[in-house]
Amino acid sequence: MKLKIAELSDINKVLKLHFRYQIDSIKEEDKKDGFVTTAFTKEQLTELIEKEQGLFIALKEDEVVAYVMSASWHFWSRWPMFAFMIEHLGELEYLGQKLSVENSYQYGPVCIDKSVRGSGVLEAIFDFAREAMSKRFPILVTFINKVNPRSYEAHTRKLGLEVLHEFSYNSNNYYELVYETSKKVQA
Repeated sequence: MKLKIAELSDINKVLKLHFRYQIDSIKEEDKKDGFVTTAFTKEQLTELIEKEQGLFIALKEDEVVAYVMSASWHFWSRWPMFAFMIEHLGELEYLGQKLSVENSYQYGPVCIDKSVRGSGVLEAIFDFAREAMSKRFPILVTFINKVNPRSYEAHTRKLGLEVLHEFSYNSNNYYELVYETSKKVQA
C-alpha cells in the first residue's frame, strides 16, 4: 500500500472510488457500511490538489482504495453546509482556544474501499493527512451524520476524535468532532 498526496493524474481514480460510495450513487445494501454525502467535480478536485495540497490517497496495485480530503475553511466555504459550520466556529472551544478559520481546518470526507476496510488503512491515511496538515493548522474539525454510525465508530474508537458538540442542518443531525493535529494516532 502506498500513501501519497494526490496529483492531477489521480483525479479519475479518486472519482471512481468516490462514485461507488457517494450517497446518490452507492448501492442501497452498502449504505449501512458508510457513505460520502458531498459530490465533487474534476474542477473542485483540481483546486483541492493545486491550491490546498489536500487530497491524500492510498494506492494498491495502482488503484485508489482510500482517500482523505483536508482543506482550509476558505476552500470549503462555497458549500452551504461548510458555510454554516464556519459561521458557528467561534462559538466552539478546543485546546483552550476558540475555533477559527485560522487555527482549524475541515477534515473529510474520507472514503475507504470495502476491500481494505479493517486492515489499518484508515489509521494510516488519517495519520498521513494529519501530519501534512499539522504544518498549517493545530486543530482538525469534521462532522459525521448521525445516520452513519460506522463512520462515527471508526473516527471516535479507532482514531480518537472527540465529539465537541452536536448540530442540525438541513433536516439532518450531526456530530462535530475535533482532533489535535500534533497528536499521532495511537493504534
